Amino acid sequence: MKKLSTRTLTIGAALTALVIILQFMGAFIRFGMFQVSLVLVPIVIGAAVGGVGLGTWLGFVFGMVVLLNGDAASFLAIDVFGTIITVLLKGTFAGLFSGLAYKALENKNKYLAVVIAAIVCPVVNTGVFLLGCFTFFMDAIKEWAGGGDLVMFFITGLGLINFVFELLFNIILSPAIVRLLNLKEIKKVK
Repeated sequence: MKKLSTRTLTIGAALTALVIILQFMGAFIRFGMFQVSLVLVPIVIGAAVGGVGLGTWLGFVFGMVVLLNGDAASFLAIDVFGTIITVLLKGTFAGLFSGLAYKALENKNKYLAVVIAAIVCPVVNTGVFLLGCFTFFMDAIKEWAGGGDLVMFFITGLGLINFVFELLFNIILSPAIVRLLNLKEIKKVK
């Protein structure tokens, strides 16, 4: 078993706290019935700075907070098991796959690796959410759409507009923050 460095543990603890705080604060920023997941940025940062394991952990924490803070209440009322599976998998997989994307590219170009990880994180988060919706909640979604166009309901009501914001937010902030963290490390070494 690989021993974690004090730096990784410290960054992991700080980013875990940040994920929790941002998820609770994110409740005030909404598009449609869903809040914007500002927590994807620290998940990408954790994956880039601390590795796949830290990214996965932060994604899991994100999922747990979503379940605990009431954000998933409308889905929990329909299918508890489906909600828990969907919410935990979307967060955990977002962290895992962004970490794997970063790891696959970091030796070639660290900046590109962070950008790709910043893209992968919201794509996986939203993709798993939509798969969960199709798997567990289609009857309820049809009812919520009121017999209207399901594609438009997914775009406006279930977060694809939210996804675009998260994607842009991630692509801009994650690489900038990781670069700043790495510059600080480079200055310490000199």
